[in-house]
Amino acid sequence: MMKLKNSSLPLWLSIVAATLVSLPALQARAQNEPGSTLPETTAPPKLPASSPAQTAPAKTAPAKVAASNQTPAQPPDRATAYYHLALANNYEEDAIANGNTEDARLAIEEYKSALNADPNSPQLNDGLSDLYFRTGHIHEAEATARGLLKTSPDDIEAHKLLGRLYLRQLSDASNAVSSASPSGNVLDQAIAEFERIIQLQPKSVEDRMVLGQLYTVKHDPKKAEEEFKTAQAIEPDSEEVVLNLARLYAESGDVAHSVKVIEAVPVADRSPKMEVALGAAYDQLKQTKDAIAAYQRAADMDPEDAHTLDALGQALLADNQLDEALKQFKLLAEADPEDTEALIHIAEIQRRQGKYEDALVTIRKARKQDPNSLEAGFNEGLLLDQLGRFDEATQTFEKMVDLTSHANGAYTNEEKTNRGFFLERLGAIYHEQNKTDQAIATYQKMVDMGGETAVRGFEAQVETYGEAKIFDRAVEVARKAVAANPKDMDLKLTLAGALVEQGKNEDALTLTKSLLDNSDKDRVVWLRLGQFYTEMHRWKEADEAYAKAGPLTTKNEDRAYLLFLKGALAERQKHYEPAEQFFRQALDLDANSAMTLNYLGYMLADKGIRLPEALKLIRKAVDLEPTNGAYLDSLGWAYFKLGQYEEAEENLRKAVERDQTDPTVHDHLGELYEKTGRIRLAAAQWELSLAEYAKSAPADVEPGDVAKVQRKLESARVKLAKQESAAGQPKPE
Repeated sequence: MMKLKNSSLPLWLSIVAATLVSLPALQARAQNEPGSTLPETTAPPKLPASSPAQTAPAKTAPAKVAASNQTPAQPPDRATAYYHLALANNYEEDAIANGNTEDARLAIEEYKSALNADPNSPQLNDGLSDLYFRTGHIHEAEATARGLLKTSPDDIEAHKLLGRLYLRQLSDASNAVSSASPSGNVLDQAIAEFERIIQLQPKSVEDRMVLGQLYTVKHDPKKAEEEFKTAQAIEPDSEEVVLNLARLYAESGDVAHSVKVIEAVPVADRSPKMEVALGAAYDQLKQTKDAIAAYQRAADMDPEDAHTLDALGQALLADNQLDEALKQFKLLAEADPEDTEALIHIAEIQRRQGKYEDALVTIRKARKQDPNSLEAGFNEGLLLDQLGRFDEATQTFEKMVDLTSHANGAYTNEEKTNRGFFLERLGAIYHEQNKTDQAIATYQKMVDMGGETAVRGFEAQVETYGEAKIFDRAVEVARKAVAANPKDMDLKLTLAGALVEQGKNEDALTLTKSLLDNSDKDRVVWLRLGQFYTEMHRWKEADEAYAKAGPLTTKNEDRAYLLFLKGALAERQKHYEPAEQFFRQALDLDANSAMTLNYLGYMLADKGIRLPEALKLIRKAVDLEPTNGAYLDSLGWAYFKLGQYEEAEENLRKAVERDQTDPTVHDHLGELYEKTGRIRLAAAQWELSLAEYAKSAPADVEPGDVAKVQRKLESARVKLAKQESAAGQPKPE
């Protein structure tokens, strides 16, 4: 929940304040109620336009009776008061209708004249206070209302006016402390007034709702809850009461309780707003199917509400129901052809369906409608990257970087986030193309921005140098990052990883172990230790590290990751059955884990077993991350094992384009070329594979892999020599 600041209030409280401020003026009542000093009659009619009193200024009215000359025994002059009240009402109506400040001034003067005749009238004091309030004389409104409360402390209209006045000050955020009020803090003053109002009118649901909202801003959820629950007891079917109570629990972090509040309302009695709020709460709890059902009920009740259709579409998209999501966003686009957001979502769905060219047409339409849309620019760049049109993708992201840049280098937090995001994507494109220097220079711009963006920039530089096999520079940058952020544990773990790649295993382990402090953070440290031990082939110590992480792992997503790591540890030891069990348990917790899907699929494909299932698993991983070179390699390898060489070549070529430094990728493409009779191309790929193995970190090389590739290359060279000897010249390929 955001804190109350001088500059702004939560949107809902601004709306409440604006609603109350815009209430009609309180007409000065003339009924013979207790305490009334005016004759029993209705509010005075507007005087005819020809009446002299209509045009005469206040100073020409009958002589006023000065309040200071009255004695307690002197009876009020009700006739004179009524006369001036009639004039005041006329001037006030003209002032409101025409926006005439002179009429407003005259109305105020007539109210004063009426009060001179009847100074103790609560109705006249209420009317003048309200007029002051409506004409912007806040100090005078407050003073008049407070003056009335000295003699009539239970005057409900005076308390309501003060409450409205303080709400206006809060919504305007003119200042946090009213200089005109001895009570000081405006929020506390508003709370005090509404506390008094509900004492006088305990059955007022509207006032209890406002008080509850004020308590929320005051960070007093217990009192807020009391008011909302009392309001709910008075009016159980109130939409506003249910929504505010649900919002209170959600803002307090108790989303499950928020859901229960709305679920307690029978489905037949829920409004569209309730269902949308329920869907949003389900979204937070990651109960996607429940969210979809709630949004669908809201859409059925209000099929033309754009917000509901958008929420439903996004929930369907999150649940991978692409066709159904597409229907919702097409409805939005048809209802409003200028809806750029709908087009962006349609393009995303087309991309995820593999309809890349259609998606590109759609996203370019969105960009034409809104050239400054950051989301549209990102999606266009992503599509071009997936299509392998790297130069165009680079140009797109460069434009987005320019769009988010300021010459003076000054950025808001949101601008920093956006700019850092596009720099990161641009750097990744350079990285994919093996343009190391350009990638590093791009990430340096992130580092120069400082804060969390700088941390991500450092991490990206370390990764880029590591994959380019420039290990000394990777360690150098990692040390620089730690020096700049000495309390950042993740950067220290990044440094430890760079040290492992450099072959300085003991230094890496010492640094990592030093981060253990018997806190919840130890989970991440034990996981990294397990990974380092796995890379060092120290299997027992790796298993012990994961066992230490186990009791600290409580969230499902964290448990899934731990199971994945255990599966990888078992696979590296060639314990395939336990590895498969771990991977399947991980998928039970997170069915959309691309890395788990890929690892299990590749393991099955590499062993040549259950190939259709392996292909299905890897395809899903690629659908989730279509630009991941390792996953494309797995897909190509699965097709190769199935004997589908055309599909294998397509994906293995893409893998090599995106992951040129991976020796295994070159090895696989070499196998494909050799199998399809292109020995010279196969030999070229195996040469590249050996070259990358020579530059790799020891931890990344499995024993025997280099020897296998060497034997394949030698065999290919022998075949080429025989072909050339038989033909007398090299065989074209």
